[in-house]
Amino acid sequence: MSSLKFSRKAKRRKSSVWDTYAPPFDQMAKRFFGRSFSWAWLACVPLALVIVATWNTAAHAQEDAITAENVQFVLDNIWVLVAAILVIFMNAGFGMLETGFCRQKNAVNILSKNLIVFALATLSFWVLGFGLMFNEATPFIGLGNFFLSGYSTDGPEFGNLTAPVFFLFQAAFAGTAATIVSGAVAERIKFTDFVIFSILLTAVSYPITGHWVWTGAGWLGGLGFSDFAGSTVVHSVGGWAALCGAAILGPRIGKYQDGQINAIPGHNMSIATLGCLILWIGWFGFNPGSQLAADSAVPYIAVTTNLAAAAGGVAATFTAWMMSGKPDLSMIINGILAGLVGITAGCAGVGFFGAVIVGLIAGVLVVFSVGFFDSIKIDDPVGAISVHLVCGMWGTLAVGLFDTTSGLFYGGGIGQLISQIIGIVAIGLFTVVFSSIVWTILKSASGLRVSAEEELKGLDIGEHGMEAYSGFLKDTSDMGGVA
Repeated sequence: MSSLKFSRKAKRRKSSVWDTYAPPFDQMAKRFFGRSFSWAWLACVPLALVIVATWNTAAHAQEDAITAENVQFVLDNIWVLVAAILVIFMNAGFGMLETGFCRQKNAVNILSKNLIVFALATLSFWVLGFGLMFNEATPFIGLGNFFLSGYSTDGPEFGNLTAPVFFLFQAAFAGTAATIVSGAVAERIKFTDFVIFSILLTAVSYPITGHWVWTGAGWLGGLGFSDFAGSTVVHSVGGWAALCGAAILGPRIGKYQDGQINAIPGHNMSIATLGCLILWIGWFGFNPGSQLAADSAVPYIAVTTNLAAAAGGVAATFTAWMMSGKPDLSMIINGILAGLVGITAGCAGVGFFGAVIVGLIAGVLVVFSVGFFDSIKIDDPVGAISVHLVCGMWGTLAVGLFDTTSGLFYGGGIGQLISQIIGIVAIGLFTVVFSSIVWTILKSASGLRVSAEEELKGLDIGEHGMEAYSGFLKDTSDMGGVA
C-alpha cells in the first residue's frame, strides 16, 4: 500500500525542461564516456587542466634550479649519513663480540659499557672534542667551535658535507676508539672509572692526535703522514689506551698461576661470531665512508676492505691451526678483524693484491701477538690490543710499502715510510702518556678495580644488581678458581 501511494505522488509532480531533455543527453554521454559517467566528473575537467598546466610550469622551474653540483651535494651527504649509521651500528658488534668472549657472570656489565660508551662519546665530542679536532687554530690543537657552534647547518662546511653530517660521522669514530678499550679491561674494572676514562679519551686525547692528521693545519699531515680511515688515529689510539689500562689494572684472578697461562673461555661463541659479522658489515661504512663523498672511489675502497678482511681470517685460521692443531674460532674472528684494521689506513691507495698481502700479514700477526701479551702477563680477554694496536701499526706502516703512488714497493721511495713511522711514534707516545696519567689518577682515587669478591661473584651482580640470563643454570665449572 505504501509503495502505491509513493507512485501516485510521483506522478502528480510537475515535469521540467531538464526532465524532458536530460535523459537523451545522459544516454549519449554514457554511450560516449561509459556507464560510470557522472556529470560531476565532467565538471572536474577544467580544474584538471589548470592543475596540469600549473604542474608543468613548476616542473620546468625546478629543472632549471637543479644542477649537477646540487645533486652531488645531496648524494655526498646522504651517503656519509648512511656510512655514519653503519659505523654507529658497529657498537652492537663490539658489544656482542666482547660479551661472547667473556664469562656469563659479566655479560650485563659488558653490554652496559658498550651501550653507554657511544652516548658518552657523542656528548663529550660535541661539547669539546670536535672543536679540538677540527678547528684549525694551530698545527697541534684546535681552539674554537665548541658545542658545534659557528657552522651552517644546511650548507657545505667540510668539503661538500654539512656540519651535522660530518659531526655525526666523526662522533661515530670517536666512540669506536673508546669501545676498543672496553674489551681489554673487561671483567675487572669499575663501571664508574671506565665511564670517566671514556669521556676524557673522546673529549681530549683522541681529538688532539686526530687534529694532527685529519685537518689541513695538522703537523703530521703536513709531514705527509697518511692514515685514510684511522688504523692509527682510531684503532692504535684505542689500542694504546687499552694496553695502559690492562697493564695498570692487572690480570683477572686465576689467569696466570704458578707460571702457567690459564685459558678463561668465553661463554657464548655464537654471539661473538655475530659480533664479528656485524663489525665486518659496519666496516663498509668505516672505510668507504671516509672518502666523504659519493664517488667512484667508494666501491674500490669497499673491495680492498673486503679482500683484506678475508685474507686476515684465512691467515689467522691456518696459523692457529698449525700452532695448536685445531682451527680456533676465536682466532678466525680476530683474524678477520685484524685484516680490517690493517687495511683501514691504506684502503684507498693500495691495490687489490696489496690489500690481500696486508690482510694476510695482519692475520698472522694477531695470532702471535695474542701469545706475546699473554707471555708478559697482559690480560686482554678479547684480544683488543693485538687486533687494534698491533695490526693498526702494521696497517699504517703498510701504506709506506704498498701505496700505489707513494709506497716503497711501487717506486715511491722511503719518504712515505719515514712519515708513517714518525706518525705512529708521535701518536703512540702522546696516547700512552695521557692514558697512563688518567688511569693512575683513577687508580689512586677509587682503586680502579672491583674487589676480589665482586670479581669472583661477577660484575653483573656487584655493579648492576642484575643477571643477563636470570633463571638459566649458571656455569659452575672451575677454571683455575674462577667460575
